[in-house]
Amino acid sequence: MMKLRAILIMTVYAILVAMTSLWMAKQSYSWFPPEAAAEAKLLDDLFSLFTGLGTFIYLGVIGPFLYSLVFHRASKYDMSDGPPIEGNTWLEIIWTAVPLVLVLTLSFVSYRTYEKMAVRGPMELVHLHMPQMMQPAYAEPFDSKPQQEIQNAVETAPIEQIDVTAKQWAWIFHYPKQDITSTELHLPVDRRVRFTLRSQDVLHGFYIPAFRLKQDVVPNHEIDFELTPVKTGTYRLRDSMFSGTYFAANQADVVVQPFNEYQQWLADAATGSPTPAFNRAAFEYSQANDRSGTTKDKVAVRGWDTIPPASPPVVNYAPKHEPNSPPA
Repeated sequence: MMKLRAILIMTVYAILVAMTSLWMAKQSYSWFPPEAAAEAKLLDDLFSLFTGLGTFIYLGVIGPFLYSLVFHRASKYDMSDGPPIEGNTWLEIIWTAVPLVLVLTLSFVSYRTYEKMAVRGPMELVHLHMPQMMQPAYAEPFDSKPQQEIQNAVETAPIEQIDVTAKQWAWIFHYPKQDITSTELHLPVDRRVRFTLRSQDVLHGFYIPAFRLKQDVVPNHEIDFELTPVKTGTYRLRDSMFSGTYFAANQADVVVQPFNEYQQWLADAATGSPTPAFNRAAFEYSQANDRSGTTKDKVAVRGWDTIPPASPPVVNYAPKHEPNSPPA
């Protein structure tokens, strides 16, 4: 009777743990920004899997531990030894084999996710052999258009090429076909985009949280980096690598828009004359160092010197309402 009761309790607890794990796995999707790229969906699915399994393992261990701690603890003055229990060969095999299979399975799933993403990246730097038959990543559509219709359009459309230059502290985006430069990144939705990343000085980090992708930009190297935007909207590009005093100001808007609007923006930007764009780092540096060289009216007090920011980028297009623009 006691044995049957214990089995029922463990069964009920296992069901509750499984349901809680599934709930946590679904909740994990809400912990991130909107999925604005196909790669974001793939990574969120992988993270959801890890969250669910992690919750199941954690509750599966901590539950019996707390139960034993509360109901099977020795009395206050009981100094006797516990009952002698001999080893169980099958139990030892199971608790060795299960973690091994679990780790290998998660490793395989993680590799398959990376393979589906097909983001390319610094192959010439890490010397990894990337499969040649990898297909561009594409996630579930965010609208009513059929999945296969969108995927076919993505795979048959030409890849948009954009050159990205990072420096202390600014992002410069160059569209080589139209010979346009901008401090705001514009991307067409549902089209594969290939970035060529360069750094003019030190390490930078090309990171768009809504895309779930980050790539270090290495000096003296050109790195090809691909992704597929799938959700229109305005997102934020940040420098994820500490590249100096004003690296936090090294940000830019990322505008994902329908292809016709993207083409119109390119046409409008082509009519603009190259002019210096506002740069937050240069603005803050100039405010912190007045012309007389004194500390009067400085907005920042530093106990150390910093390198001067590079000159503001000269571009065809700079947003009129730049989030980092100086106060009026």
